[in-house]
Amino acid sequence: MLHLKKYSYVAMLLLLVAPAVQAQQALPPLSLKALLQRVDQKAPALIADSAAINIRRAQATETRNNWLPNLKLNYQADIGTNNNTAGPYFGFGIIPSNSRGVRTDNNTNAVLTNLGIAALDWEVYNFGAYTAQNKVAKSDIQVEQNHFAQSKYQLQAYAIGYYMQLMRLQDYLAIQVRNIQRTSQIRRSIESLAKSGIRPGVDTSIAAAELSKARLNYIELDNQLKQVQLQLSAISGLPYQAIIPDTSAEKRLIDGVTLSMLPSADTANHPLISYYKSLLQNSFQREELVKKQYNPKILLEAAAWGRGASVDANDQFNALSSGFGFNRDNYLVGVGISYNLFDLRRRHLKLRTQQAETDYARRSLDEQRSLLNLGISQADVELTTAKQRLVEIPNQLRAANAGYRQKLSLYNSGLTDIIDLNAALNILYRAETDYAQAKFDYTSALFQKAVTGNQLSTVLNLLN
Repeated sequence: MLHLKKYSYVAMLLLLVAPAVQAQQALPPLSLKALLQRVDQKAPALIADSAAINIRRAQATETRNNWLPNLKLNYQADIGTNNNTAGPYFGFGIIPSNSRGVRTDNNTNAVLTNLGIAALDWEVYNFGAYTAQNKVAKSDIQVEQNHFAQSKYQLQAYAIGYYMQLMRLQDYLAIQVRNIQRTSQIRRSIESLAKSGIRPGVDTSIAAAELSKARLNYIELDNQLKQVQLQLSAISGLPYQAIIPDTSAEKRLIDGVTLSMLPSADTANHPLISYYKSLLQNSFQREELVKKQYNPKILLEAAAWGRGASVDANDQFNALSSGFGFNRDNYLVGVGISYNLFDLRRRHLKLRTQQAETDYARRSLDEQRSLLNLGISQADVELTTAKQRLVEIPNQLRAANAGYRQKLSLYNSGLTDIIDLNAALNILYRAETDYAQAKFDYTSALFQKAVTGNQLSTVLNLLN
């Protein structure tokens, strides 16, 4: 019966671990570069930002065509009275026109008239306002493009961070498998010793509890790994099961990358700085537009029209049907200049508002430069500290491993108890997890330095 129970525990362990192992073997690992390429192509946020660029381009095309003239064609046929009186008035756009001199008598006879007009209205020149509008439109496109580049860069950093977490969780799962195996080995030894009367039966219960705890830890870690895979799946379009990190990349980063390999930080061309620079430049262009949009406007006006009416030159009211057709033709061409003197005040007020926005954009750019420089310094410190941990932590791991083997040997010889053995096992487990965490800290600090210093492509190339 004891042997059957022992084999059932081993079978349960295999059933727990085998699916993850088989999944790892069935699917090839996904390199970090391949993941980032998928993110660049499939991330919903980037697809939306790219559509925003197209909106700005369409708006720029619309702005470039602001110089086009207005050419309106109108025709109307009207029936009514022609009964004027003397005196001035403001039309307010609602009093209809009624052309004819004043008659001595009131006359309410109906008249039919028709009128056809072709009218041209063209703002020929506005002293640079068109040019300023086009520059603002181009600047808007540049802002949107730089925003897209910044979003892409930030999303790459986001994906890299999750990829590093996947590698760490894979390390944790491997550690947990070893911990389950060690705990199972201890339990089998305790069962043999308890059966022969060397160890009390309570040790069997303690070992069973430790084994169950190790299995639960494995289940929790596996859940965390799947959650990270799902996050990466959402931005890459890949099935989450296919996102298996290439753990050899971690070793190449730790063993093959040194600080001397990284070039100096290039914050001047950092996507974040480029974006804020474009915001500042856009604000400058809007200042120029404010200065020019209130300039005088030179206008070309032209019109040609024909008229007909059922009342003739002798003031005879003829049949209404005689009002169709044109019997008078006219044209008018003129050049004019328009300027509103109160626009001087409006321009001053609007320019002051825009200058305040320019000052805000400048201060925001300075803030981002300071934050990047701070981030670079912090990354340097963290990278140095993480490297020191990696150098020291193998000593802890070797000592913990040796201590565990000694305690296991002493326990099997009856020279120590289960409490001391579990303590040694926990120390070894903590040393292994500390080592996995130290590797994660180092690679994360390395990529943090690369992202902050605009050196991401350099580090990715080192993974080849």
